[in-house]
Amino acid sequence: MTRDPDATTVKLAERTGANATRCEVASTTRLCTSMIEIALRGNALALAGVPGNDVMIRLSDANGRLVSRRYSVRDVDAEKDELTLWVTVDHEGPGSTWVQSAKPGDEIDVIGPRGKIPLDPVADWHLFMGDISALAAAYRMASSIDVPGRAIFIIEIDAPDDAIGTTFDEGLGVTGIFVERRGRDLKDAAGLLSGLAAFELPPDLGHVYLFGEFHVVRTLVAAVTDRGVAAEQISHKPYWRSGLSNAEHGEPDKS
Repeated sequence: MTRDPDATTVKLAERTGANATRCEVASTTRLCTSMIEIALRGNALALAGVPGNDVMIRLSDANGRLVSRRYSVRDVDAEKDELTLWVTVDHEGPGSTWVQSAKPGDEIDVIGPRGKIPLDPVADWHLFMGDISALAAAYRMASSIDVPGRAIFIIEIDAPDDAIGTTFDEGLGVTGIFVERRGRDLKDAAGLLSGLAAFELPPDLGHVYLFGEFHVVRTLVAAVTDRGVAAEQISHKPYWRSGLSNAEHGEPDKS
């Protein structure tokens, strides 16, 4: 049986109006070069919230300080009481270190749900753009689109096997564009911009979701605005910032 979460974790959850649970690692699976899937057991439905939400993981950094890292929920299995996260491991950091060494039976404090970007319920099509860190949120959100509807993915990857696919309900229109980085700087949005340029946006009502590196997300917001997408049809969230570690609360510096 897992123990109660740390007192500081409980207080943080109370301040944010979320749940705090000490979860047990159920399994880890290497998905590709850049990402590992980890399944956490305990209070899964309450922690995971709705598609687009994330959870805050409480970790120790290299100096032994307690820090937070946030990860979008990829999936929830109510029968197993498990939620799964896709954690990128193509960089050094407390989250990457944790998931690469995690093993079944380990315990970790989790706060959730977090996040303020749900799926737009009235949009006819949904465009998800970003690097591989965007895939978990994008796939979970797309799985909740009512049929008939359309999901479009433009994702930048660093290795060929990072182009992870998934299955959706029959009747959902799906377009996937994976763009290889090919050595471009992490702050360079050229690859994703080329994918956007190669795609003609549908004429009816849509919504665009932009996740990933801080500078790239900012560039993409301007690019889709130039394509005629209104501000209220754009949701965006930087997950990380090139050259800077995320702050202790798990968010990148946005200054």
